[in-house]
Amino acid sequence: MNPVDRVRIRRSRLVKALENLDVDALGRALDVIRDALNSGRKVLVAGNGGSAGQASHLATEMVVRYARYRRPAPAIALTVDGGVITAAANDYDFSMVFARQVEALGQAGDVFVALSTSGRSENVNRAVDSARRKGLKVIYLTGERGTPVEEKCDVVIKVPCGDTACIQEAHLFIIHTICEALEDDWEEEKEED
Repeated sequence: MNPVDRVRIRRSRLVKALENLDVDALGRALDVIRDALNSGRKVLVAGNGGSAGQASHLATEMVVRYARYRRPAPAIALTVDGGVITAAANDYDFSMVFARQVEALGQAGDVFVALSTSGRSENVNRAVDSARRKGLKVIYLTGERGTPVEEKCDVVIKVPCGDTACIQEAHLFIIHTICEALEDDWEEEKEED
């Protein structure tokens, strides 16, 4: 297949997924994050592989900035501390690398954002269990199949696509939309001062 046709096919798949995205779920996720941050709480984020990169990206955009200079938002990617991850995997099991961090860092009222394109990542799903036990709100970004832990989540955003790359691209769109909306809120705060 030539590169131009490949671009057209990928673009078409992504556009279709975004057009059919549950924007109400995205709005609910934003409300959960906004409420937590406005109450002095923090956001914990985790995922595997490409979703680990997305988790780090979300935390970075929240702590530093997305597009405008504004107050920082407390967010921690649970994917970036090699010592903690390898110790948890060695001393417990790889399925515990995020759950252990949620147990240590999470507090009631915080938000845990889980990313898994398949919805079946055991270490992400165990972290959801830990988050619920600790009283965290849970937002889960996944693909069209959903996740077996949906009933434990406050919001599940399912990208209506079965292609991993498309799901990850849509997750980036969701992350940027959340960050842009938060910056809009904080811009309004600045104008009111």
